[in-house]
Amino acid sequence: MSTADNDQTFDYIIIGAGTAGCLLANRLTADPSKRVLLIEAGAKDDYHWIHIPVGYLYCIGNPRTDWLYQTEADAGLNGRRLRYPRGKTLGGCSSINGMIYMRGQQRDYQRWSEITGDDDWSWDRVLPYFKLHEDHYKGASGWHGAQGVPAELLTEGPADDPWRKVMRERQAGGEWRVEKQRLRWDVLDAFAQAAQQAGIPASEDFNRGNNEGVGYFEVNQRSGWRWNTAKAFLRPTCYARPNFELWTTAQVSRLLVETRADGLKRCTGVQVWTGTEMLTAHAAGEVILCAGAVGSPQILQLSGIGPAALLQQHGVPVVHDLPGVGENLQDHLQIRSVYKVQGVKTLNTLASSVWGKAMIGLEYLLKRSGPMSMAPSQLGAFTRSSPDQPYPNIQYHVQPLSLDAFGEPLHAFPAFTASVCNLNPTSRGHVRITSPRFEDAPAIAPNYLSTPEDRQVAADSLRVTRRIVAQPALAPYRPEEFKPGVQYQTDEELARLAGDIASTIFHPVGTTRMGRADDPMAVVDSHLRVRGIAGLRVVDAGVMPVITSGNTNSPTLMMAERAARWIMAGQ
Repeated sequence: MSTADNDQTFDYIIIGAGTAGCLLANRLTADPSKRVLLIEAGAKDDYHWIHIPVGYLYCIGNPRTDWLYQTEADAGLNGRRLRYPRGKTLGGCSSINGMIYMRGQQRDYQRWSEITGDDDWSWDRVLPYFKLHEDHYKGASGWHGAQGVPAELLTEGPADDPWRKVMRERQAGGEWRVEKQRLRWDVLDAFAQAAQQAGIPASEDFNRGNNEGVGYFEVNQRSGWRWNTAKAFLRPTCYARPNFELWTTAQVSRLLVETRADGLKRCTGVQVWTGTEMLTAHAAGEVILCAGAVGSPQILQLSGIGPAALLQQHGVPVVHDLPGVGENLQDHLQIRSVYKVQGVKTLNTLASSVWGKAMIGLEYLLKRSGPMSMAPSQLGAFTRSSPDQPYPNIQYHVQPLSLDAFGEPLHAFPAFTASVCNLNPTSRGHVRITSPRFEDAPAIAPNYLSTPEDRQVAADSLRVTRRIVAQPALAPYRPEEFKPGVQYQTDEELARLAGDIASTIFHPVGTTRMGRADDPMAVVDSHLRVRGIAGLRVVDAGVMPVITSGNTNSPTLMMAERAARWIMAGQ
């Protein structure tokens, strides 16, 4: 980080070198006439556990890589607070997440299109933007790979548009590597067979618009290593470009906003705390907030952009009253059922001895395979919580292991875990500052299970889990429900139980959501420009008006790809 001059001007300032920020830095610096500053509060991604897939166990809850947030006490969780991991390093959450490549369902984007009144968010329009940066292990096809992008997309726009040059280069292959997992487990194969016996079809690809089915997840890895967005989009391209500057361990304290004589408000730069001094950076073009569904609303509120009453409560001068900032928080809440098994290998037994751990380490060292190459979840399933549901509304993450919580020791007995989440929760929460100090964490209140609909889905999904496990395919392993326990049967008992044992799956979205001009709670328009503040966009999961039906990392990359197009075209 350069600190020789504490007042510097750039064309674009990107706040947050996470999933969206890294891609945007890559695309915007492709125009050599534009100077781009990328600001990251965390350190570089040179911690070895970031890159070993199983290292998420050592990154979550680690101040080197995690913001260490906690939720407020949640009534839906019977008063519990949850750890709320958010990536704090180059790559952001892509450096600590589950590495699962998932687009969601076609209907998600149709709903976005309806909410924003902009057909640019329909499935047919967003699909090419998933593919533009994708490097799929199966190669290019109608569904995958940068080489398979329609030619007309690469030629749209004026001839001198720098975005077109970037996109033509993508034909040589995308940056975002997608691979199949490098291990299988008999107990997971049996669960997949049981799911099919329970009426869930087999699936070889969850990413074709309808993800109903059961199968192994695809992951963002390359040859057994985690593939985060810093590797994909910053190295080697951005680091070699003279118009790119990166500041790490640098936390934005507030945005700078000027009000002109004609009343127009414009974001002109940022103030940044380096740990020893406060720097000012100015933007001739745009400031782009990519700090995530927690960080972006916090920065906006600290800068006087947000609900006026909240800002006044904490002594922050109101720059622009925007009531939706920090509201509409949505997340996927997973309910973890644990089943003891017999006569089959699980990680609990493999890792129960020094010798077993040594063999696991040796396999990874020699082959880049085995348990150390594991994503947190290997097998997935999408189905309906009840026959009344018109589409798949629950997702399973199935693991050949069990523990009380992430960071806790594995259980001493062989077991598997079937975690199930409600893909389309109706509960809504918020993110709100607790003081005018940028050092202080915001209050995060997801309000899980706060609606009758969500409580019913929770109860029904536990019954679906039991129905799958009761199928003949798993019978040889004599599964025994250890958690939650068969004594819980009624809707009320199961919903209360979900509040006792459920935990976040780390997919917060919606806190700076996009919407129509007449929507008073919309924070950004359909091109992700902050309403009422020129020169300012938000590009991260916070802009999703409703959560996608699956893991949220890849949809965030798609949105960043779209935003790069608009920014470079001045739209």
